[in-house]
Amino acid sequence: MPQVTLKSVQDARKAIEPFVKATPLVRSTFLSGLCGGDVFLKLENQQISGSFKPRGVFNKLLHLTADERARGVITASAGNHGQAVAYAAKQLGFSATIVLPSGMPHVKVEGIKKYGAQVIVYGSFFDEAEQKAKELAKSSGHIFISAYNDELVVAGHGTLGLEIVEDLPKVQTIIVPVGGGGLIAGVAAVAKAVKPGLRVLGVQSEASPVMHDSLRAGKIVDLQNPHAETIAEGLFGGLEKDAITFGIVQDCVDDVMVVKEESIRHAVRLLWEKEHQVVEGSGASSVALMLENKGLFTGQTVVAIVTGGNIDDSLFRSIVAQKS
Repeated sequence: MPQVTLKSVQDARKAIEPFVKATPLVRSTFLSGLCGGDVFLKLENQQISGSFKPRGVFNKLLHLTADERARGVITASAGNHGQAVAYAAKQLGFSATIVLPSGMPHVKVEGIKKYGAQVIVYGSFFDEAEQKAKELAKSSGHIFISAYNDELVVAGHGTLGLEIVEDLPKVQTIIVPVGGGGLIAGVAAVAKAVKPGLRVLGVQSEASPVMHDSLRAGKIVDLQNPHAETIAEGLFGGLEKDAITFGIVQDCVDDVMVVKEESIRHAVRLLWEKEHQVVEGSGASSVALMLENKGLFTGQTVVAIVTGGNIDDSLFRSIVAQKS
C-alpha cells in the first residue's frame, strides 16, 4: 500500500513552500444560504499557473537527482498539469516536454508554451497522449512525471488539505473534483489523519466517471466513452491499472459522486455572478455537486475546492451569457 502519510505531506509543504501560494479560503454567502450550511471555497484558481497542480509537481521535481534533472522531464496532460510541469521545470532550471491530446483549450496550450516547454500534440484524448509520453520517455531518457500515479505528487497535493484543516478546524465536509485522484488522495489522507470523522466527497463529470465506476466495481475499470464531450477536461480520462490513488480513495474517501455537464456550466456561471471568480469546468464541479445535492450539506461546515481557473475566454463568455 502506498505511503502517503501526514508526515510525508508535512515534509512536502516544507519543500514546496518557496514555490507555491497558500491560497484563500473564503466563505460563500450565496452557497451557504442555498444549502442551509456554512460553505467555504478553497480558491486554487488563484494558485501559481492557475490551478492546484504545482503543489504535487514541485514536490516531485524537487526530489529528482542531478542526473534525472539533466535528462529533462516529460509528461502528458489535459492542460493544468502540463502548465505546472512547464512552470516548475523552468523555475528549477531544466527542460520539459508536454504531450497534449488534440482539442485542449487554447488558454492551457499557450500557458504551457509561455514557460518554454516543448509541446507535442498526439491523440484525441488523454489516455492516448499519456501512452505516447511514456513511449517517448523510454526512447529519449526523459523522466516521466505522472499527473497522479506518484506518491510525491499525491503528498504535494495533500498540502492543500493541510491548509484547509488548519484554517478551518470546524470543517465537516470537503468536496474534491476527481480525475486521476491525485488531489483527493492527498487531501483525504490528511483529513482522515487529522480528523477521522471528516467527510471527504469526490465529484466527477458524467462524461468521465472512471473513479466512481471503479469504486463500485471494486477494481479499476476502463473509460466507457473516450470521445465524450465535456467542459471539465481536467477530470477526463482513465486510470492506470496500477494507480496508487485508487487504493487510497477506497480507504479514505467517503464517496465519489457524478454530476451533469449542465450543472458544471451552471456552477461556472454562479461562481462568476455570485463570487466574481473565473473558474474552469473542472474547478466548478465541486460547486455543481452542491447544486445537485443541497440536502447533503444542510447544517454542515463545507469546503468546496475550486481546483483551477484556466478556461478559454470564448467558452467562459458563452457560459456566463446563458440564462439560468
